Amino acid sequence: MRVLTGIQPSGDLHIGNYFGSIKQMVEAQENSQTFAFIANYHAMTSVSEGERLSKLTMQCATDFLALGIDPKKSVFWVQSDVKEVLELYWILSSFTPMGLLERAHSYKDKTAKGFATNHSLFSYPVLMAADILLFNSEVVPVGKDQIQHVEIARDIAIKFNNKYGDILTIPEFRVQEEVATVPGIDGQKMSKSYGNIVNIFGEEKAQMKTIKKIVTENVAMEEPKEYETCNVYNMAKLFLEGDNLIALQERYKRGGEGHGHFKIYLGEVMWEYFRDFREKREYFEAHQDEVKEILKAGASKAREVALTTIEKIRSVTGISY
Repeated sequence: MRVLTGIQPSGDLHIGNYFGSIKQMVEAQENSQTFAFIANYHAMTSVSEGERLSKLTMQCATDFLALGIDPKKSVFWVQSDVKEVLELYWILSSFTPMGLLERAHSYKDKTAKGFATNHSLFSYPVLMAADILLFNSEVVPVGKDQIQHVEIARDIAIKFNNKYGDILTIPEFRVQEEVATVPGIDGQKMSKSYGNIVNIFGEEKAQMKTIKKIVTENVAMEEPKEYETCNVYNMAKLFLEGDNLIALQERYKRGGEGHGHFKIYLGEVMWEYFRDFREKREYFEAHQDEVKEILKAGASKAREVALTTIEKIRSVTGISY
């Protein structure tokens, strides 16, 4: 089975990125053919400064490796190093109805929040479809907000195949329901675009400062508290299981503690969970040339697969002659 995931280098990686896709990808490395890429073309919808995008791309690569992406088990590259994705993006545009893109939830949500209504944001799902279809991806791990984009990729692939035969693999999305939507500090879906994230890496004090901003209900300390609707609990449960999770639920039901206590507990649990990852990141941060070599080798492997696909597409569409 071929599994693919990509992530934008548009800011610091956060726990929504990790539990929504990266963790699934790391686990998939053990029994699947895995492809993981840094979506720097996609990031241009929100990052316009060239120097910053370049820096964030290397930061994202460093973070990916620290969190467990293994270049010996996965094909790992930067999107822009495989130019065939842009060629397929244009070809797929001819099979993408305007109405399909106009119904995209992500586009409507972002424009409602003040994002510029440019073509790159509007056609984002077509480029994502090219990312998926170029590598014959069978499974795409996503958060709940990205399901529609995989469905759009399926629709486009079916239209293409109806015209030219079974060239493109029809992908399936994979969502882990318990982490389908990771809440941000304001209770909305955690997103760099919304500025409501909790970073994976960074200073411990800065991380705790962010955690203390998590929106909670105003309930007297001595009163029992609802844990199922609490943003702090819904983050903490990502890191807990079994007796530890039950113990936290009991603390909520018992009362006698304020939400501030639970925020401190969340910070401690998070800091410990990512301890080994931080140590691994320090190594890659100090060996950036090694990171670049890993990305270069990954791009070479990815391009081999991409060329096989694009050559078939060039042939059936008449682009090659």
